[in-house]
Amino acid sequence: MGLRTTRIRGLLGRWAATAVLGLPALAGCGPAGNVVTELGATGGTPVEGGTATMALPPASTPNWIFPIGAPGYLASYNSAIQDLLFLRLFTPEQKGDALTMDSPRNLAGTPRYSDHNTTVSITLKKGYAWSDGTPVTTRDVKFWFDLIKDNKREWAGYSPNLMPDDVKEFETVDDRTFRLRLDRAYNPTWFTANELQDFVALPVHAWNPRDESPRRAFARLMRHAKQFSRFATDPLWKTVDGPWRIEKWTTSGQVSLVPNRAYRGPDKPRLDRVVLKPFTTADSEFNVLRAGGIDYGYLPPAVMAQSQQFKERGYRIDPWEGWSVTYLVLNFHHPTVGALLRQDYLRQALQHLIDQQGISRVIWHGSAAPTRGPVPAGLLDGEPYPYDPSRARALLAGHGWAERDGTLHCVRPGPGRDRCGAGVRGGQELRLSLLSQSGSTETSNTMQAVKSDFARAGIVLDVRQQPLNTVLGATVPCERTEPLCAQWQLGFFGTQGSWYFPPDPSGEKIFATHAPSNMGSWSDPETDRLIRATEYSAEPAALREYGRTVARRLPVLWTPNPAYQVSAIRNDLRGVDQNPTLSLAPQNWYYVKKGGAGR
Repeated sequence: MGLRTTRIRGLLGRWAATAVLGLPALAGCGPAGNVVTELGATGGTPVEGGTATMALPPASTPNWIFPIGAPGYLASYNSAIQDLLFLRLFTPEQKGDALTMDSPRNLAGTPRYSDHNTTVSITLKKGYAWSDGTPVTTRDVKFWFDLIKDNKREWAGYSPNLMPDDVKEFETVDDRTFRLRLDRAYNPTWFTANELQDFVALPVHAWNPRDESPRRAFARLMRHAKQFSRFATDPLWKTVDGPWRIEKWTTSGQVSLVPNRAYRGPDKPRLDRVVLKPFTTADSEFNVLRAGGIDYGYLPPAVMAQSQQFKERGYRIDPWEGWSVTYLVLNFHHPTVGALLRQDYLRQALQHLIDQQGISRVIWHGSAAPTRGPVPAGLLDGEPYPYDPSRARALLAGHGWAERDGTLHCVRPGPGRDRCGAGVRGGQELRLSLLSQSGSTETSNTMQAVKSDFARAGIVLDVRQQPLNTVLGATVPCERTEPLCAQWQLGFFGTQGSWYFPPDPSGEKIFATHAPSNMGSWSDPETDRLIRATEYSAEPAALREYGRTVARRLPVLWTPNPAYQVSAIRNDLRGVDQNPTLSLAPQNWYYVKKGGAGR
């Protein structure tokens, strides 16, 4: 199994290619009683109805329904489910080999920029209504905006000086049109892709019938959002405008969705039900998939050689390409090792000890490729710090580290070109702790490979694994004085990729100072300057300079970037579009029949 390069071009050609897994298409017989010989994502004679069961990633449990994200609840499957219930105004979509914000599923029409790109006018499409029959209007969008404006510090999407700070005025024109008066001119491509994609209509008539202040309403909604066991029964979440509504949502993470019969959009569901099924490990998922208990699952990389079996069982193999990067997060505010991690030479040495090429080839069986920096791999040339243990050892020795009993200790403490660095104590041991997600053999083996290479250089890496939600809840931005900050040093939540970009892969959400998903609290004036340049300028050079420079600054440690998953999809389940930004559209799925009854 090898890698191929697919071009995923962004809006206005601002970005280019990324390396992803390529597998041969499989053709064969469908499940018993429903013979399907031709293979394809679309086509065939549709059969109305049926239930499709899709496997969730290993050790993953959907646990957030409120379409305003909170820190620690940012897993991609949470937002994918939310977007099926509550429509966003703008949704990234792949068209051919391009990513675009011009999706037929958008709740709004194309935004119109004026006044030298300081004003944006947006009109909602006609005819949309909530499931109780109430029309969707600009009041519902204004409700969302007021909630994040007055509670921005609690919103996981908040970055200082960006949304909502960059909007001077939200002007309601009528029930369907509103204008945003911006604080300056922005690059329209960036603003649409990275700012307007957050906009969502929320049912103000149902969620705030007493017209509470945004602060009181937000606090009440957050209380409901944290009642995980009541997602399926709480009346609050039953008022939706998307194509689906909740049927069941168990505390084990299984989610069952059924069509919203009041949905007014162009893509009404054909299936009767979609079930999202959790698994503790990739191996347990594979066993159920092999037994025919999943319609849309995935093959762990270690069992790629068994693809032929799935051909015979009536599945097609389709890699899910991600617009993403993967990395180890570094907690720069940790009270003990934060001073170590802030040393440029140390991060460079650690990066030189991560064998991305070897790990991608041997452990991931070709279903991952090296992450080269803060943008998808195709936008950068080469690895700035390739695997080079000799170079790593030389960097450490040159900055005052010497081996004692097999472990490096600082023998020249303090600042200076040949010393350990400011804040590093004399005699301090070079020992690090990594909190990594569980459930994946490939991730476990990757971390053991990193641990082994670190050890050969005299660095101790203690690895402990926890379910993904636990890791996401722990590896959050923190201040040095907070107790939580002392509980993690390095973190990994990248079995399916650490970060998935909107169409414009700039870094304001992950590497800007105080960014909401800047988990390690990286802060660097040069990084901030380069990020701002991508926000203001449509020139491709701005994104290239950001990518090249930040790749070398190492705000995180780059690790192999896997395909989100190598999907195994029943041949008779069609209409599956594996969006590179990880959104789902099961309303487009349908079964077909050929030579037998549909499912």
